[in-house]
Parts: sequence; C-alpha cells; structure tokens
Amino acid sequence: MEKLSKDWLTQGLIDFEYKKYMLLAYLQAVKSSFDRVELYPFMADLVFHYRNLMAVKENKTLIRESFPKEISLEEFKKLELSYREMIEDDAVMQELESIIDFALPQIRSSLQEGSVIYEYVESQCEISPIGVTPLYAREGYLFVTLPPEKETAIYRYQVSIFEDSQEQLRGLNTEFIERVEKKPLHTYERMKLDLIRQYSDMPNPATYLILSKSRFPFYETFMPVAKRLFVKHISK
Repeated sequence: MEKLSKDWLTQGLIDFEYKKYMLLAYLQAVKSSFDRVELYPFMADLVFHYRNLMAVKENKTLIRESFPKEISLEEFKKLELSYREMIEDDAVMQELESIIDFALPQIRSSLQEGSVIYEYVESQCEISPIGVTPLYAREGYLFVTLPPEKETAIYRYQVSIFEDSQEQLRGLNTEFIERVEKKPLHTYERMKLDLIRQYSDMPNPATYLILSKSRFPFYETFMPVAKRLFVKHISK
C-alpha cells in the first residue's frame, strides 16, 4: 500500500485486524522506500499520521491543525462529524483505542528509522555563499549539486515568513530554472553572472551552493532535506 488515506482510522470497517493489516502493508511500503534511501513523501505522511493519532488519543477529537492545508474546512467537518458519531458507540471506541495503541509505536518506529536517514543526509550537506551576499537574502538563487559535480540544478528561491499561534515560521518556495553542466571554466561564480545578465529583476542576488558529499536520490531525499536545512541556515 503506497499511501495511507488521511482518514484511514475512521474510514470503512472499524476492525482491529483489518486496520492492522492496512497499516502494516503501508509501513512495509515505507520500509522499502527507506531501504532505497528515499525519504519523501513518506516521511511527511508519517509525521502527519503520528500527530493525528496522538491528538485523537489525548483529546478524543480530531485536530484541524493536524491536517494538511489542502484539506478544506468542509472536508474536515465531515471527518469530525463521522468521528464524533463513532465515539458515542462504546464498542467502536474500544476498537479504535486498540487500533491507536497498536499503530502509534509502529509509526514511531518508522519515524525513527526515517530520522536516522534524514540526519545522515543533513550531515552530508554543505551550504556556502557564491560571491558577496547582500543584506537582503530572503530571495535569490540556489545551486544544488551532488557528487561528482558534473551538473548543477539552479532554482530561484524565496523565503516566506508567517505567524503561527505560538511562533514565527519560515517556508521556502523554489522555482526550477535550469540544469547546467559544470565545466572547468564554467564556475559557480560564472553561473551567477549569467543569471544576473539573464534576469534583470535581481541585479545583486543572494546566491548559495548546496553541495552533498554523498549521492542520494535527488527529488525524494536530497532536495527536501537541503531545502529544510537551507531555511535553518538563512534563519540564523
């Protein structure tokens, strides 16, 4: 099972063995992905499912903030109503609690496995500025490359800041521009100059190189980790 639906806990048959089979099939797919050192999208899904199960266990209710932004308020209200009706049935609630008690340690174990991979990938990443970095560095260019540095993926980035109920959060929007073959005379500084000539709206762009010392799956692992690491780097 490649994906566990957002409402898998309350969807369909509320039966411990059935939900156990569903969850284990999903976690087997997660393990296969992690064995290939492919973290995403499973890592984000695991975090979501774990947080939601914890919210249900502790509060006996679904938490709106636990759900991805793409879930509409109307969809959430339908899920909430369905869940509220279920918890009024003691037998169903007992079955749900058994499912949650089984699922939490299973998902936690997968999360820990993913976290080990994530931390290793992060440890292999190096971030360095290309040329002089202007005071305003919330937008610019990212050069992203894996060994043996034969090709560089170039992205335009913009850091967005928004307020949460408890803290200030940062997000990173990226727009792919091109892949450039790395040649002896085609340095990163030269690539930056080429971008300045091509895109006049950023005459003095902040430009950073994110380089990995090891090879990883680019889209499933390296890029998601690199983006999160870059947000931490630029927020210092």
